[in-house]
Amino acid sequence: MANPRTVLTSAPSSPGCSSSSSSAAAAFLPPTPPSPSDGELLRSLHRLARDLSGAAETPAPFLRATLASITRRSKLLAAAFDDLAAAEDLPRSASLCLREVLLVLQRFKALAADCAARSRMRLLLQSDEIEEEVRELHQDLATLLDLLPVVDLGLADDVVDLLHLASRQCRRFAPAEAQAPLKARVLSLIQEVEREIVPERETLRGILEEVGIDGPASCSDEIESLEREIGDRASERWADAMIALVGLLRYAKCVLFSATPRPKSDSRPDPEVDDLDAEAPAPPPDFRCPITLDLMREPVVVASGQTYDRESIARWFDSGKSTCPKTGQALAVLELVPNKALKNLIAKWCRENGVAVESSEASSQGGEPAQAVAANKAALEAARMTASFLVKKLSASFSPDAADRVVHEIRLLSKSGSESRAFVGEAGAVPLLVPLLYSEDAGLQLNAVTALLNLSIHEANKKRIMHAEGAMEAVAHVMSAGATWRAKENAAAAVLSLASVHTYRRRLGRNSSVVEKLVHLARAGPTSTKKDALAALLSLAGERENVGRLVDAGVAQAALSAVGEEETAAAVLAALAKRGGAEAIVGADGAVARLVAEMRRGTEWGRENAAAALVLLCRRLGARAVTQVMAVPGVEWAIWELMGTGTERARRKAASLGRICRRWAAASASDGERGSECPAASAVPPAMMAS
Repeated sequence: MANPRTVLTSAPSSPGCSSSSSSAAAAFLPPTPPSPSDGELLRSLHRLARDLSGAAETPAPFLRATLASITRRSKLLAAAFDDLAAAEDLPRSASLCLREVLLVLQRFKALAADCAARSRMRLLLQSDEIEEEVRELHQDLATLLDLLPVVDLGLADDVVDLLHLASRQCRRFAPAEAQAPLKARVLSLIQEVEREIVPERETLRGILEEVGIDGPASCSDEIESLEREIGDRASERWADAMIALVGLLRYAKCVLFSATPRPKSDSRPDPEVDDLDAEAPAPPPDFRCPITLDLMREPVVVASGQTYDRESIARWFDSGKSTCPKTGQALAVLELVPNKALKNLIAKWCRENGVAVESSEASSQGGEPAQAVAANKAALEAARMTASFLVKKLSASFSPDAADRVVHEIRLLSKSGSESRAFVGEAGAVPLLVPLLYSEDAGLQLNAVTALLNLSIHEANKKRIMHAEGAMEAVAHVMSAGATWRAKENAAAAVLSLASVHTYRRRLGRNSSVVEKLVHLARAGPTSTKKDALAALLSLAGERENVGRLVDAGVAQAALSAVGEEETAAAVLAALAKRGGAEAIVGADGAVARLVAEMRRGTEWGRENAAAALVLLCRRLGARAVTQVMAVPGVEWAIWELMGTGTERARRKAASLGRICRRWAAASASDGERGSECPAASAVPPAMMAS
């Protein structure tokens, strides 16, 4: 008898169900698509058998014998179906049987395609299940071929012999199990690493060759595939082993395949400032966040089904709103679901167009895969071994090319998680990376500064960098004379990371070279570089003792020039106004008008900070600032609009600004009735100062 999982059967009607009720129920069912005719069925069978008879593509050598068996059976069937391809009408029993054969062949094709898309290591770990599925499909196909009424079809004897041969081969199929010893060796290797035993090179090389990994490119591809499958939760059963294998492959890539190709896109010199109009290609509309219109770095889906960048929508919800920004729909739940498919598409587009998704590599780290690594003993030990090996190799590298390959691997390792960053720092990488920031090799300099940026995310590494001899001077050198804009951008991001520590923020603010270089980048850099420079200046402006030095270095003018382009600029101005920089802001030509324009047309955060800056200027400088605010056409409408549509903080600031303006106007009118002049800055009505 045929396997009940594959043979079509028509379900009998329930005895208690009347024909009228069945008809009524059928009226609510979607229409069933028409079945293909017998002629279409035979042509589909012939075409599918021919497709499967081609060489099966699989990256895993240990599965080639299994997939080759599918190819051999398909060749026999393709030859047999040649005789039937011209037929248009079949006996009913033959038609039903061949439709089931078509389903089995489709499952064969889907399995082969799935194997071609999986990582090699995941295929090895799941090889038992794959072999069992192939065996079941062979048995199903054999049963259907035995049931096929060859007499009714009037087939030639040689065709009948082909079908019988295919059936016998399907029944005799048995999994080769050649992968079982290899799988046992891989799992044993993971256990050795857990016990802190360093793998022997030849043993590691032999295993990887059997898996089909024979160079740095295939090793990198395998790491990327495994990380994607881990993030997608492709196999809960083997998740721990897959995480351990990622660490082991990183170690193998460094130890066995030291000739890592340099990423060519990183080595290209960036355009000069005069050529910055030739920007990267604009991302497709679907890749942009509807709130900021910027390329999404972490796309997430809200309850309405709309996709936003995580940072933007989180800020929207934090402001007290519970609606979808795009549709206005009230959201019952504010849960954010990662849109992994879109994130993969964005990453692919960025790779193809040479666009950096995130200026700070380390800033995108974290999440579930990183947390899983932290709990995986083998992955941790593999990362420790890799860090130790790379740092030792860097200390012995004398040529820029050799150093570049090692530093590139350190950069990748320090990007992979907090524990890896800790291991690299503990191994002594920081003092070795600092001199490389002065390298004339663009690729080496970029890799070195990016590695330092990634390392700086870890708290203990912040101390190592700040206490490394000449480290901040080297970072300032990159911001000033870096070979590429991306290197300058990452140097500014490193300052931002270090400034998150209170005591280091003060030290960085006292470093005039660091401050001057950040101001220059905020003025003259391309968009992404300007963004990181302004963020670093905003962090430094959080310390009152830094504000005087920042003002002297021209931070107020640099931030004002960026208002309207970067939302962080208004936040920098608000921070300066709060801690003693109000005079410098109001003294700049057109400063108040720019802030009012930002309050009207900026992003949610930009409008909020522009309103905060204007309130602070009015409170610190009195009538001198309020007079300029009231002189801007349409300021009342901008305040009113922000009170109705801004974030919670923006609405509060707009209300405060409105009260200040009304009190000033009332005081001015009162003084005018008495025939007096407009109040001077030194004689501001007390009511205007109230919040």
